Amino acid sequence: MALRKLLFKSGVNRENTRYTNEGGWYVSDKVRFRQGTPEKIGGWVKYSVNQFNGVCRNLWNWVANTGANLLGVGTNTKYYVEYNGVYHDITPIADTVSLIDPFYATSGSNTVVVADSAHGAESGDYVIFSGATISFVGGSITADDLNDEFEITYINADSYSIELGVAANSVDASNSPFGDTVLASYELPIGAEITTPSSGWSVGAWGAGSWGFGGGSTTEARVWSAMNWGEDLVFAPRGGSVYYWDYTLGLSSRAININTLSGSTHAPTQVNYIYVSDISRFLLAFGANDPADSVSGAFDPMIVRWADQESLTDWYPQITNQAGSLRLSHGSELVTSVQTRQEIFTLTDSAAYSLQYIGAPLVWGAQLLGDNISIIGPNAIIIASGVVYWMGVDKFYAYDGRVQTLPCDLRRYVFSDLNINQKYQIFAGTNEGFNEVWWFYCSADNTTVDRYVTFNYLEKVWYYGTMARTAWSDSGLRDYPQSADYNHRILNQEYGVDDQAGDTVAAIDAYIESAEFDLEDGDRFMYVYRTVPDLTFTGSTDDSEPEVTFSIYPKRSSGSPAGTPAADSVVAADYPIDEFTSQIYTRFRARQAYLKVRSNKVGTTWQLGAPRIDMKPDGRATGGGA
Repeated sequence: MALRKLLFKSGVNRENTRYTNEGGWYVSDKVRFRQGTPEKIGGWVKYSVNQFNGVCRNLWNWVANTGANLLGVGTNTKYYVEYNGVYHDITPIADTVSLIDPFYATSGSNTVVVADSAHGAESGDYVIFSGATISFVGGSITADDLNDEFEITYINADSYSIELGVAANSVDASNSPFGDTVLASYELPIGAEITTPSSGWSVGAWGAGSWGFGGGSTTEARVWSAMNWGEDLVFAPRGGSVYYWDYTLGLSSRAININTLSGSTHAPTQVNYIYVSDISRFLLAFGANDPADSVSGAFDPMIVRWADQESLTDWYPQITNQAGSLRLSHGSELVTSVQTRQEIFTLTDSAAYSLQYIGAPLVWGAQLLGDNISIIGPNAIIIASGVVYWMGVDKFYAYDGRVQTLPCDLRRYVFSDLNINQKYQIFAGTNEGFNEVWWFYCSADNTTVDRYVTFNYLEKVWYYGTMARTAWSDSGLRDYPQSADYNHRILNQEYGVDDQAGDTVAAIDAYIESAEFDLEDGDRFMYVYRTVPDLTFTGSTDDSEPEVTFSIYPKRSSGSPAGTPAADSVVAADYPIDEFTSQIYTRFRARQAYLKVRSNKVGTTWQLGAPRIDMKPDGRATGGGA
């Protein structure tokens, strides 16, 4: 028998059947390609033992003039600035009111009822009390217990409850209400963790959703846009106001609404997306209040507005400034933007535009780049190596001076198993060290992110897998790409070879499966006597012995189940492979077969080369059939 080299094409292809993709790869998870061959991806570790509140949807990394390396962290409940592993809450204060004796306690309970007529808060919102005092003696509750931040539980329009760290006694209860003069500072209301589509008979327009259901009152997951303004930060929740955080005021300071800044004129009160241009430094709002109606709150989802050059406050167009606006015409709403070269690339829900600085009097001009183009969500766009990549509602796109469809070998696989209702959760990120663009999304049966698809733009190949992440940053200002997970932590990606996100080190289950291979197009059965592996374990940290498993799945025909004795008279077999394994004796007979390489052991990483199999023709039939 002769050894035959198994050289599979780079990348994973799911556009056809496993047999049609002969000579390629068909299934992958936590595996990438380097110079044409598959290898396990890098591991991850928690960046800090500290945790933030809520589900993170935005990470923005920048460096202050002092050299402080800062990370903006926007969640559905809070906005933080992270520095040296500590999360500083800069969530804006939406309203502050003065209350007189607002607290009511019940003996033996940690729950305190707060009276505030027309408070406007909902369950999950946050309030900060200050100035509370206790004027009676003998109670369990102290002023320090009250002067703190609390999560609100809604009761009715005039009251809500909070939980203290101490139970009230009879003295507290008998002296209710208490607290004297209290300042209640209500933080920016929380946003939704996931998108909740509207439902019910005749909700929304006919045909807007499934039969009998429609859109119109959908609650979208909260997403943010954020960029640094010099060493400071500007950020906005989609559908909300723009906020400004001044680094010089300290990490404990709160962000404030730009409408409250001194000299602010006609700043938008509602935006879809914000961006700070590197060209002459303008703050632009995509989808905003019309300049003439910003006081009344009229919102135009297709208008682009910008403040005067180098200004956060001067938004009203005058002959003495460069503030202005323009309205785009193709689409129903502005979705997102990213800067590339000397332009800001902007997407509506159906078109692509180039915004360019042209100076006074028009200041910014728009050029239509393409129509009938989609974008699936505000965060589904990224720029890598000078090219803009984004995910549409049914395919991928790229812009390198012209808009084009990005060929994808996983298009049907991704878009046929995607929860479109959770499109706001979809986000893109780069891993420049490996020439990759990643998109994370919710599979069809999930409302949390559990899948990713990756495009290697250097090798022009695709691969995919499972991973639960909520945001990504690859700014180049930190040692590793960083992501956020559902355990409310930032992770360093490409760190080590294991999953170190928790308190114990866990193995990463990484595998790849080939398409089917055969002999003489399956005209004859093949008898495989042995397999000669070809792997490297460089980078493994296992002190004993790194190891992967080779699995051979024989098949009687391309349509039969793999390795089922009743159907094939052969059994799939697993073979442990370490760095000293020279060959394995497989001994199976089949018309087709495919290979799976898998590792699930702590300390192991690997790269596959060109394994060889020893096989020969073995007749055209077996048992009672061909």
